[in-house]
Amino acid sequence: MAKQTLIVQDTPITVIKRGEEDYICLTDMLQAKDGDFFVTDWLRNRNTLEYIGIWEKVYNPDFNYGEFATIRNQAGLNSFKISVKEFVTRTNAISLQAKAGRYGGTYAHKDIAFEFAMWISPEFKIFIVKEFQRLKEEEQKAIGWSAKRELSKINYHIHTDAVRANLVPDEVDAYHSSLIYAEEADVLNVALFGMTAKEWREANPGKKGNMRDYATINQLICLSNMENLNAVFINEGIPQRNRIHKLNKIAIQQMTVLEEVGNRKLLK
Repeated sequence: MAKQTLIVQDTPITVIKRGEEDYICLTDMLQAKDGDFFVTDWLRNRNTLEYIGIWEKVYNPDFNYGEFATIRNQAGLNSFKISVKEFVTRTNAISLQAKAGRYGGTYAHKDIAFEFAMWISPEFKIFIVKEFQRLKEEEQKAIGWSAKRELSKINYHIHTDAVRANLVPDEVDAYHSSLIYAEEADVLNVALFGMTAKEWREANPGKKGNMRDYATINQLICLSNMENLNAVFINEGIPQRNRIHKLNKIAIQQMTVLEEVGNRKLLK
């Protein structure tokens, strides 16, 4: 199960995935509320139940609204108290869940969790919403980077096929074949990054992987384009010294355009 952590006003709060939806730990959030309170104190409130009931009606076709009405009618009585587990069992609710074991605690769908945050304090709600939005933005950036990295890997196969078909002699052994592939990979590295793979490793002895693992999204987009272009140039028989100059000019032009597009988006 994927787990992430929000830090809101020095309080660590666990976020987990249930299917495609985010659920936030109410038990963790309680640490930010002054006094001795429990999730059940919030759940027994009539306004809380009304909100959950409306949410479930909108998003949960299997919600037992009849059983929920019975529970809601008891709200406000001094004797009324209900646990999350009992509420979920009786109503078939999906907005809340009580988990045992690893990542144990009471969790709520983010829509409900933000209402719970308001019960803690208006200030706390503002900060948790802000931190959650930051987390989602970082998540989207990571997804975008991974997608571009995979695209670059796919295009790399196109590139190596062109190298194999045009530059690797039929009788050459595996070792010398690998040198040819590495040399052509460095054509792209020098054109885009300004250094070979070996030069990057020597300049970054503490880093794992290679320079492409540390590339920006814009660099990966440019690299994918260059892999395709270099494959075309190789198939056309253009000498390496000419290809590297053409690719470098293309890299400069494309990176300039990509950076300008990114800056325009930031200014909006």
